[in-house]
Amino acid sequence: MTGNSDPGRTTPAVSTLTATSIVVADMIGVGVFTSLGFQVTDIQSGFSLLLLWFVGGIVALCGAFCYAELATMFPRSSGEYNFLTRMYGPAVGFMAGWLSATVGFSAPVALAGMAFGQYAKTILPAVPPLPLGLAVIWGVTYVHLRGTRQSSVLQVSATLLKLGLIVTFIGWGFAKGGSESISFSPDGFVPTQIVSANFAVSLVFVMYAYSGWNAATYIVGELADPPRSLPRALFVGTGLVVVLYVALNAVFLYTTPLSELAGQVDVALIAGRHIFGEQGGRFVGGLICAGLIPTISAMMWIGPRVTVAMGEDVPMLGLFARHSRRGVPRTALLLQCAIASLLLLTQSFEAVLDFVQFSLIFCSFLTVLGLIKLRIWDSDLPRPCRTWGYPITPVIFLSVTLLMMIHLIAVRPAQSLAGVILMAAGVVLYRFAMAQTRRKGRSAAKAEDRSSD
Repeated sequence: MTGNSDPGRTTPAVSTLTATSIVVADMIGVGVFTSLGFQVTDIQSGFSLLLLWFVGGIVALCGAFCYAELATMFPRSSGEYNFLTRMYGPAVGFMAGWLSATVGFSAPVALAGMAFGQYAKTILPAVPPLPLGLAVIWGVTYVHLRGTRQSSVLQVSATLLKLGLIVTFIGWGFAKGGSESISFSPDGFVPTQIVSANFAVSLVFVMYAYSGWNAATYIVGELADPPRSLPRALFVGTGLVVVLYVALNAVFLYTTPLSELAGQVDVALIAGRHIFGEQGGRFVGGLICAGLIPTISAMMWIGPRVTVAMGEDVPMLGLFARHSRRGVPRTALLLQCAIASLLLLTQSFEAVLDFVQFSLIFCSFLTVLGLIKLRIWDSDLPRPCRTWGYPITPVIFLSVTLLMMIHLIAVRPAQSLAGVILMAAGVVLYRFAMAQTRRKGRSAAKAEDRSSD
């Protein structure tokens, strides 16, 4: 395990602003615009619904606090691959990297591409969604291939546009006036509702919408000053998204009767028509399309960093550790683009997302559990940024992620089992790769011995 980049390559430093925009863009996908319709079927209280999104944000912040400590302790780009390798050994780390490098980022990119095509129909009804989805994925990939500076410009500018449109939507919605069908008053709220089955199930879907809070840890090795920049990116990015998510759902509930939202996927489009009239669908469609560009960009940025780290550590995968003269991990980036395009063309990304969810949550669970392990058995390790609220914050995160895994096993046992099989395949592949490396090493040693004789 070397963990070193090419000695002749210098990687341009990524600013705190860019890292923060990656966190924000990776978090705000389509989940917040679609999931409320399923929550209102079981929870009718406006206060409880907003509390649900607030609680989800607190859990995401707890995860960010934990990851900030680990990323500043082990400042190498690649996220859970790096953390789990350090805490449990290279086989477990490779398992997490295998998930990320194959489908962990490619499937969400494909989903975002298809969502882009679908929502673009409100603006370009004559263009099929599939070509639009492929075009946005390839276009973003092309920008990233040109270098870090161009990637940063795209990431920051597109994220700022995304935030501006969301703030406009929120402000206009509150100014427009609301429906009288719901109240945000805590009157009648019973605290035991937080531990009810309906609240727990809804929280699982809320946490899916909050996924991406750890995005900056995948590029920590490229930050100019990780002990300062990384925590700021995680905390500011996640905190901003929490505020926006609560405000967005408040606007949805404030402007639209619950009867129209219940069971619907296109919540934002329905609310948009109430706010902007019949042409509101176009504005919302454009808002979501514009927002999906930085989301795809963030995942196309951070995903290949995992493949690069694996290529640096595992000789069999050395091809993916190569960088262009501009410091771009070209091969790893093109691999992720190819997998995402294939998933989009075959329409198999939803099935992949179903069975990879359990695996990704499990890796996050192991990571935060490892933080506690390090605090107990390696307490003398330098910690430039210590987890705020320890041990309460990691316990909160572990409790909720455990709840999510139990829920997935209960409602999707086959998909969860497939996720376990995928993780096991990663471990088997690592053992095979290491065996091949040792075999080549022995063959080279024998050849050297024969030549010396």
